[in-house]
Amino acid sequence: MKCLLIATESAEVLFHWTDPEFQHSIQQQYGVSQEEGQGLPAFEDSISTMFAPIIISCSTMVDSLGDNYTCFTTENNHTYVLHQFDECLYIAVNGDGEEGEDDLRRKIYVMKKMIEIQFGMVTLSGYLLRKELRPQDTEQRARLWKSLQSLLVTYCHLRTNDQSFLVEAVERLIHSTLCEQCIEFLERRLVPQLNSSAERSGEEVLHAFILVHTKLLAFYSSRNASTLATSDLLALIILAQNMYPSNIEVDEPSPEDVESTSGSGPEIFYTPEPSPTNGNSSSSDIPEKGSPPVFEFLDPDIQMAEDSLHTLEAPPPDPSTPRRVFLEVSIKEGLYPMMPHSMYCLPLWPGITLVLLTKIPHSGIAMKVYAFLEAFAKLEKRLNEGQEVGAATKGQPPIHDLRSKLDKFIKALSSSDIHLSHLQTVWTDFKNRVFTKGGSGSSKDLITSCKNMKTQLCSVYRQCFITQNSGAADGPQRLSPSLQERARTMVQEKLMDWKDFLLVKSKRNITMVSYLEDFPGLIHFICVDRSTGQMIAPSLNLTERSTSELGKGPVAHFIKSKIWGLVCTSRRYLQKGYSTVTLRDGDFYFCYFLWFENETGFKLEAMDLPVLPDDSAPIGMLAWDYYRKLLRYYSKNHPGEVVKCYELLTVHLGVIPSEFILQHCRQLASKLWEPSRNPLL
Repeated sequence: MKCLLIATESAEVLFHWTDPEFQHSIQQQYGVSQEEGQGLPAFEDSISTMFAPIIISCSTMVDSLGDNYTCFTTENNHTYVLHQFDECLYIAVNGDGEEGEDDLRRKIYVMKKMIEIQFGMVTLSGYLLRKELRPQDTEQRARLWKSLQSLLVTYCHLRTNDQSFLVEAVERLIHSTLCEQCIEFLERRLVPQLNSSAERSGEEVLHAFILVHTKLLAFYSSRNASTLATSDLLALIILAQNMYPSNIEVDEPSPEDVESTSGSGPEIFYTPEPSPTNGNSSSSDIPEKGSPPVFEFLDPDIQMAEDSLHTLEAPPPDPSTPRRVFLEVSIKEGLYPMMPHSMYCLPLWPGITLVLLTKIPHSGIAMKVYAFLEAFAKLEKRLNEGQEVGAATKGQPPIHDLRSKLDKFIKALSSSDIHLSHLQTVWTDFKNRVFTKGGSGSSKDLITSCKNMKTQLCSVYRQCFITQNSGAADGPQRLSPSLQERARTMVQEKLMDWKDFLLVKSKRNITMVSYLEDFPGLIHFICVDRSTGQMIAPSLNLTERSTSELGKGPVAHFIKSKIWGLVCTSRRYLQKGYSTVTLRDGDFYFCYFLWFENETGFKLEAMDLPVLPDDSAPIGMLAWDYYRKLLRYYSKNHPGEVVKCYELLTVHLGVIPSEFILQHCRQLASKLWEPSRNPLL
């Protein structure tokens, strides 16, 4: 029983996702019409009717008390988590006990992040965002919602099964020789050839990276590129996985195809499939050549239903069509969030993908729009704080600079196809209120004028980078299909002899075998460098075909659930300001440590961490980079010094004495980041 809803204050549905159980309960309660063409609007009406009392209650509390509730549990043990982002109310529901309050809040913030990746600065205008999330055309709305629903399902799957999304950090494939070769290949051959080609149509490749499932094989950024934020990289991996989902059971080659995955021989082991018990049985269900055809008799209604499902399935994505994404850019002039890029996701083989991020022509417009938005936001804030019009504007050099720069900006865009009439009207009204001698208008009027200016600036941004993007697939501003195919072929030729190795290596990246001799009783660990957003952990795959070092079956799944629970527990303590947690749970002993080091690896003194309220943004790096803020907070006491932040989670057998466990943790922390063992290139 799961649901996520985005709605306006008037209970208009902007997006919804429900699992089959929740949808069935709504249909039973409201009797949704199943007539042809009526399913979607009828279900929207039903879900709006169901949530309307909650939404109206929230609006009333905000208007009357200036406050709102963020979580409640109903009599039937359904948990509701609510969060208001500007004019949009997000509601996440769970009724099966699989998700707690923290999980639902994290889901809300991740959904907001994925919407920002897709719509950029349009999300800063509630009016424009409502239009984007709820198009008038019903079919277009259904396609958009299906796309967002698919992203949400992909994220939930990754967070449930992938350690890197559990702790929200990037995991690299550990193989120094191959990683170095691939990075050198991207730097010296692939990216230069793409950026020097006449077929790039003004686009410039800024970042190129190779994914094996969700793990990073190689990453290269050009000299002109900003550092790619970890939150953006994790979001891009979700997008890539959504376009080309990894089916590990299918993508994985048989173990006999790969002799070793680490180059260290004894550290890696395989469990072959059991031999057939019947001598005539075949290891494959595919009939051999010459064998009689196999007929399956199906109920006609079942066959018709399956045919209908195939008809409704969306066509596979065209790799040559770029996807517009909006990412953070940090340059010497400042930090610019939600800058437009084109994302090319080129499948090499099942499970292995090449991703290119390009800077699009005229992307500088987005930087100017953001600078103007920031200026109007600051002015609006001063006015809301009670400053008079004159005090808020007079004697402020930036306001006069703003007038000159915005006049030039509008004049430069007037020759383009962008509709500027509304922006010019609102800007003229603003200038009359502020710059005209004895200009009319109170602070309240000027606040309204600021809001109107922000809306019109976001509208210009939307015209430049979102609405025009709908026709960009047929336009010239993209890497040509032939250039993309050339890039794909080059990488395929480079990795042809390694592809089977990589697919197995992605499942056996690091194993516990090499650590058991030094750390007896250690079952599992996760170590994260929060300064770079990268993690190291032994592989943890519990598919039917594989046997992990935790075993196979209920025991392995039980230990995995304990690890997931430890991460949630450590976050709750971290939220309360604790940097160290040790606890015993039955046969297991759990440890969590967070500490800081300087650039030379010297451990810095501990400090009191900030205590966060219960309804704060979830701790992590994907939806809200808690660790970036934590590093800034800690670095205030270490000016001029590079400060790094690390986390370590360990699981030991409970019979190991606690003094040995703590000694193991210290030794493991120093050993994991040795360049000779695990180079993070």
